[in-house]
Amino acid sequence: KYISQIKSQLVYVKGGEFLMGDFGEQYGKEHLPYDANPDSKPLHKVELTSYSISKFKVDNSEYKNYLRFVGSGGREITEASGLKEMWEEYSSMDNTPAHVDWHEADAYCQWLAKVTKLPFALPTEAQWEYAARNRGQFVIAPTNDGTIRATDGEEKNVATEKDSKAYSQKMGTSLGVYSPLPGNLYPPNPLGIYDMAGNGWEWMKDWYDPDYYQTSSVKDPQGPDKPAYRNDDGYFYKAMRSQDYSGPGRGLTVVRYKADPKSRDFLPSDKTARCVVNSPEPIK
Repeated sequence: KYISQIKSQLVYVKGGEFLMGDFGEQYGKEHLPYDANPDSKPLHKVELTSYSISKFKVDNSEYKNYLRFVGSGGREITEASGLKEMWEEYSSMDNTPAHVDWHEADAYCQWLAKVTKLPFALPTEAQWEYAARNRGQFVIAPTNDGTIRATDGEEKNVATEKDSKAYSQKMGTSLGVYSPLPGNLYPPNPLGIYDMAGNGWEWMKDWYDPDYYQTSSVKDPQGPDKPAYRNDDGYFYKAMRSQDYSGPGRGLTVVRYKADPKSRDFLPSDKTARCVVNSPEPIK
């Protein structure tokens, strides 16, 4: 039953060629960059083999099932940290995204590969961006219509702090504006993929390198071969996409993020995951 549920949530993405990166200057309406950071440049050609991607971020219910299957109690938070109650609240809402560090996210996708006998993995940055942009179209917001609408009174398509606060109250948690939300609260993008513009950063397979686009391979790029970018504390970073919390000007398709894969200094309370299947044929 569990495997059938996971398979039913996969969206087949037919491969193809696209220009990856900040396309604003060349192809945007205003002919200005969409991203102030140089790591989303230069625009470069990528060719992807077909794959399937989960329409939702991994939710707490799925992740708790996985932990039970593998006999794990999950992340241990001590009382002394003062964060135990908050973390339990984050984990208590079954239909909101599970919060994980990179190693936990990778282990989950690898476990899916084992039990389904399908090549599940974390997505590469190229796979995520291609899917977010409706197979590489010049789409800047990974929503139902390529815009981000968050104002009350219009037909909203991303969540706001107001939504989080209301959901926190409904669920009886103290998380307030930091509350995660159900993944299907707003419509999916045209491929049928939900929640790509917010509700938690998503871990990518790739090591993060701000200069990677200058040397990226064209065919199915996997990111740097080895750790490339180190922060001030000496930790190498993994790439992330999506956004922690939704809102105007956030969660764009071309913007790159990064974080310590072990989340040593902070709980991964805004970091999530979704898996892909690296098979060129649709999954049945």
